[in-house]
Amino acid sequence: MKVYLIGSLRNPEVPKIVKRIRELGFDVFDDWYAAGPEADDKWRDYEKARGRTYNEALKGLAANHVYHFDLKHLDECDIAVLYLPAGKSGHLELGYAIGRGKIGYILLDNPERWDVMYLFAEGVFHSFGELEKELKRVKKEAKKINKK
Repeated sequence: MKVYLIGSLRNPEVPKIVKRIRELGFDVFDDWYAAGPEADDKWRDYEKARGRTYNEALKGLAANHVYHFDLKHLDECDIAVLYLPAGKSGHLELGYAIGRGKIGYILLDNPERWDVMYLFAEGVFHSFGELEKELKRVKKEAKKINKK
């Protein structure tokens, strides 16, 4: 099963969480993280230096390459995990995945603000241990279904 880990480029814990999910036997997509913590800022600054507006930059080649790269892997995943804190795009990615019928989970940080709309997710977890139990359960269930 393929997991798309959604998170922030600025969260240094992402590779650690990915490693733990891989240790459970999942194929995890996290290549988006390689762009580094300043990727969005550098893209913005470059596009502004070119004299482009935000809307023009969104129609540019760089934005479209990144968008289609991530979209391909969102479409291929079985499970999407939003690892917080994450920004607006992370929430859009999780919503897209859930809307496409994927299993969607949220691994919380320590939220000051509660959000009812997280009910869209199949599960909201306060620790990796809780998420780990659920991933093991889903993997076991998938094996049963594949044997039939």
